[in-house]
Amino acid sequence: VLQKGLKENFADAQVSVVDCPDLTQEPFNFPAKGICGKPRIADVGGVPYLIPVVQKEKVYDLNTIAKDIELPGAFILGAGAASSKILGVNAELIPIVQTKSEKKPAVNGSYIAQINPVDKGCLLEKYNSKYTDCEFGLLANLYASEGQPGKVIEVKANGRTGELNFVSCLRQILEKHYGEKPVGMGGTFIIQKGKAKIHIMPPEFSACPLNTDEDVNNWLKFFEMKAPLICQPVIVSRDPGFDLRVEHTHCFSPHGEGGHYHQDTSPDSVQYQGYFLPAELLFRIDRPQETHLVGRD
Repeated sequence: VLQKGLKENFADAQVSVVDCPDLTQEPFNFPAKGICGKPRIADVGGVPYLIPVVQKEKVYDLNTIAKDIELPGAFILGAGAASSKILGVNAELIPIVQTKSEKKPAVNGSYIAQINPVDKGCLLEKYNSKYTDCEFGLLANLYASEGQPGKVIEVKANGRTGELNFVSCLRQILEKHYGEKPVGMGGTFIIQKGKAKIHIMPPEFSACPLNTDEDVNNWLKFFEMKAPLICQPVIVSRDPGFDLRVEHTHCFSPHGEGGHYHQDTSPDSVQYQGYFLPAELLFRIDRPQETHLVGRD
């Protein structure tokens, strides 16, 4: 299904089932070896807690989330907002956490991407270089598993010929094929060559309400960042009525760049290589009572 659809959006695409590479190795350096074992997706909080006006009291803990999704000790990847309570500022969180179990403490391999106060560029830091918790704020889209080796779906796609970004393309292929049946998927992919459009939220939450996508885009800070970028996508083909964010991807890199992935900006030269697994379960945690569709891309 994926290979056929990708060939409509990329010059070259190959999809196969392979053994998951050892994710503790370069370029990932994750705290777990794989993305297999009881795969599941959690959509926590949501954009309505950020806009139009921020609700700073919305703070969560990945160790608690692991218990909420009935997988204590889960290895969690994804995209979310950092806890402004901990950082003192607003920032992008790239969660990469082996949550705590009865036998072991949590291993937090996450990154934070924020606006550098010195030059207004990107400041990417390892979370554990400054903080010891596993908190996040407002919203997150998470893919969780036992972090085991196993069979995964390897996706390679080079030379983008269509308008869709890599993640939207995967999601829309699944939606088109499976229709009403929601299919969720997560994992990691690398932008191996090329550049990408990435945003980072400003350190200060907006004082005036953000009521439209245009308001949001004027507030966000956009950058062009270069490969390699290691990305953590969470994809659900369609929302079965839980007010989901159907796709959300954050990325980090060894060269100090990272944030929220929008699209590659070098379609001719771009190369993607990813490892994904369909999820078995979906958990919707702390769904906003009042909702809207602004700022979901």
